[in-house]
Order: sequence, then structure tokens, then C-alpha cells
Amino acid sequence: MLTSEENQLLTQVGPGTPCGELLRRYWHPISVATEINEENPTKFVRVLGEDLVIFKDKSGNWGLLADKCSHRNASLVYGRVEERGISCAYHGWLYDCAGNILETPPEKNDAILNTVKQTAYPVQVYLNLVWAYLGPQPVPPMTRFDTLFRPDGNRLIRVHPQLDCNWFQAMENSMDPAHLQILHQEYIGRGRNPVNTTRGFTDDVETFDFYSTDYGLMKKRTYKNGVVDEHPVLFPTILRQGPSTQFRTPIDDTHTMHIHVNFTLTEDGSEPAEAFDPPIQYMEAYKEPAEALYPFAKFTLQHVIPQDHMAWETQGQIADRTNEHLSYSDRGVVLLRRILKEQIEKVQNGNDPMGVFRDSNHAIIDTKIDEDFWKGRTSSTVAVTETKK
Repeated sequence: MLTSEENQLLTQVGPGTPCGELLRRYWHPISVATEINEENPTKFVRVLGEDLVIFKDKSGNWGLLADKCSHRNASLVYGRVEERGISCAYHGWLYDCAGNILETPPEKNDAILNTVKQTAYPVQVYLNLVWAYLGPQPVPPMTRFDTLFRPDGNRLIRVHPQLDCNWFQAMENSMDPAHLQILHQEYIGRGRNPVNTTRGFTDDVETFDFYSTDYGLMKKRTYKNGVVDEHPVLFPTILRQGPSTQFRTPIDDTHTMHIHVNFTLTEDGSEPAEAFDPPIQYMEAYKEPAEALYPFAKFTLQHVIPQDHMAWETQGQIADRTNEHLSYSDRGVVLLRRILKEQIEKVQNGNDPMGVFRDSNHAIIDTKIDEDFWKGRTSSTVAVTETKK
């Protein structure tokens, strides 16, 4: 159980909030790159509570600026993309990708040109996704996790429906191994039936364990048949479960992007031609009506991820952790909360948090994808997690 103040500390992501400042130290996927094109050269996005516009100028440069023009607050989503940047549709103020004001029609106002700058953030396109860094300089490189940077596998990007709840509810689930055997019992039995729906397949598990790593945390199940299943949590917003690297990018305090990068190793270790040019798949809505909130929406529950969305969203848009009763199996949730608080304090003290590396050539981080429990199991939870029945 947390106090109201502790709950706010862990869930508020806007500018100037302690957790928001922590999350701004990392690169986040914020859009599919192909959604920005000649026909649609701009896209509105909200990231960590900030309203922004992605664009690609006619010289091929990508930009991410504050949506509201510095002149009189018209939206730059309707701006005209030019060779040097984006021009506000209202009066023509021209911005480059770094937020510098290049022109101020109808006059040339040197005072504004020399003193005013539009909020701008670094972006890059990688794996056909647009990634953004909203933190202070100097900008760190993207963390080189194996499922994102290894060449010896096929990738697929799956864009799941927007989560209408706080990001931390999804991440606490990542440190909750007990829910698998209960919530997902319909999809993990591989032909077996549970003893009853109350226990599901809980009795298959001998122990749950949790520990921290250099790049995050680990949840571990040891089954009674001796099989060990570990899922790395790549701090702060990523779960690697089987071949799926699951990103939960906070939109604001009550909405979250949910994007998976699926990475499947080639059998012979070869590099596929499209290893770093993955196709994109958009998943259908997991509730009806798609835009409604619980209790006015009904979740489909047709595979594992909709079940997760149901469990996360029905806690409320921001879970009330002042009214919970944790048990022994929730030790991973407690550990995650403690680590998050510690990393917030590190940032407040001027230090880099867990998982930020300054060397752009740092070794690829091994999340043990080669040893994963689900490797090669096409009838496993991994397969049914990502596909319709």
C-alpha cells in the first residue's frame, strides 16, 4: 500500500515531475515512421504529457517540435513542410528541426530570431519507428539491447491499441509472475485443462523469484518440472517476454502507447535482408467501443494481450494504490517500486539512472534471448499472445 503522495511520485510523467524527469533520460518509440509521408508530412503526438508535432522536411531531416507556434499558439500540425523546416500555417513563421526560428513574416524581427526558440527534441528513425529523447543534453545513445540490435534474426513491429491507463500499471504487471497461470489460463495449457478457474495452472509453479540487473529487473518462475522461465524488465518502460520486446511509452498520466518489437532468431545465425527493416502490423481494438473507458467498454479477451489490457485498465486510469493489499507473491511489484524511487533520486542528484549508457559503442546487452524458455515453442503463450484465435 502506498500513500497518495507516493502514488503520484511513481505515476506523474509531465515536465518537472520527478518521474517525468527520470523518464526523459531515455529514448522512447513514439510513432511508426511511415505514418509521416508526403501525403501526411506532419503528425501530432503527445509524449510524457507534452503536445508535439513530428515532421520530415523536404531535405529529409526529421523534427520533433512543440505543437504550439511560438508566435500566437496555432498548431504546427497544420504547418507547411519546406526544405528548411516547417512553416506555421497561420503567419508563416519558419522553424528548422532544432527549433530555431528562421523567418518571422511579414517582417524580419531580429530580437525574436535571436532570443526565441521553439521547444525541440532529438529524434531518429530506427526499425521503422520514430524514437524521441526529451531529456537534457548531452543526449545518450539508444541502449543497445540484443533484440533491437542483433543482426541474426527477423523482426516484426506490432502496434497495439492505446492503453487508456497509466504506464506504471503495465510495468507492475511485468513484475507479477503469478497472474500468468490465472489470467491467461485459457491460452497456456497446451491441451490441458486447469483443475479449476480459481487456481488455473498456479500449482505448476514451485517458486517465484525476483532480482535486479545492471539494466533493470528480472522476474523468474521455477516450475515443479524443473523448467525455469525468466522475463527481463528493461528499465524503465520495457518488458522482454519471449521474442517480444514490449514498449510502454507514456503519453500522459492516463494513456500509454503499446508497441512490440518481435525478434526471432534465424536457425543458422544468418542475417536476413530485412533484419533492420521490419514490417508493421496494427492490431485491432481490444474493447468495444474502442474509445470507451471501463465500465462503458467491454474487452474482447480473445488472446493474452487483450486480457492484460483489461486487467490494467480496469484498475482505473491511475490505480489507487492507497487501497490495495499486497501479498507475498507481489514481491516483484514492491521491488519495482523501490527501484523506481531510487532511480528518481539518482536523477534528482544529477546522476544517470539505470540503463543509460554514454558510450555509443557499448556492447550489446544480452537479455539471454538464446536461452529463453519460449524459444522455438510455436504453440506457446508467445504465439497466442500476439495472434487472433
